[in-house]
Formats: sequence, structure tokens, C-alpha cells
Amino acid sequence: QVQLVESGGGLVQAGGSLRLSCVASGRTFSSYVMGWFRQAPGKERDFVAAIIWSGGSTSYADSVKGRFTISRDGTKNMVYLQMNSLKPEDTAVYYCAARSTWDSEYNYWGQGTQVTVSS
Repeated sequence: QVQLVESGGGLVQAGGSLRLSCVASGRTFSSYVMGWFRQAPGKERDFVAAIIWSGGSTSYADSVKGRFTISRDGTKNMVYLQMNSLKPEDTAVYYCAARSTWDSEYNYWGQGTQVTVSS
């Protein structure tokens, strides 16, 4: 069982930056993929970024490439999402998620943290 807790959301002006954090507990993450997703009101939940715990390979949605960076700190069991050059379209609830490397779907989720970008 894995528990995930996000933090770092808030209100920021367009062009500003935020860093989201996710602390994980309950199981080793050496065999896990960690991801960030977001969901705007009335919209479906969309993939944002992911990182393979072992090795650190990353992937990003096209909409955030060049602006967002996902990273991890194994000693702290934390995953981060650095968000720069924020746009109003980035406004959403952001969720931290995890899956085993042998799973195709994320089956562990945090409760989410609100990010609001004003114009």
C-alpha cells in the first residue's frame, strides 16, 4: 500500500512559477513510476508528466514541455513538479499518482492540490 500527499498549490499570476511536492510512504519506490495529472472543472483528468523511480527517465505532455520539470528525491521519498511560465490554461487540481512498473494504469493517487493561474 502506497500513500501519496501533495502540497504546494496556490494562486499565481500568469508567467509565474510554483513547485508542487508529493511525499510517498508505505512501500519502496524502486519499482514504481510516479506521475502528475491534472483536472480542470468539467474536464477529464489529463496526464502531465511522469518519472521512472529507478533511473529517472521522464516524459511530459506536449502542453507543458519546456515549462514543467518533474524530479524525484529518493532519500526523501518525494516527487516534485516545477512549473514555470504558468498560463491560465494550467489552472486545475493537480494529482500525484503512482503505479508499479508492471502495471499500465496508475492505481495510487493523492487527494490533489489546487493550482490557480490568474491573467
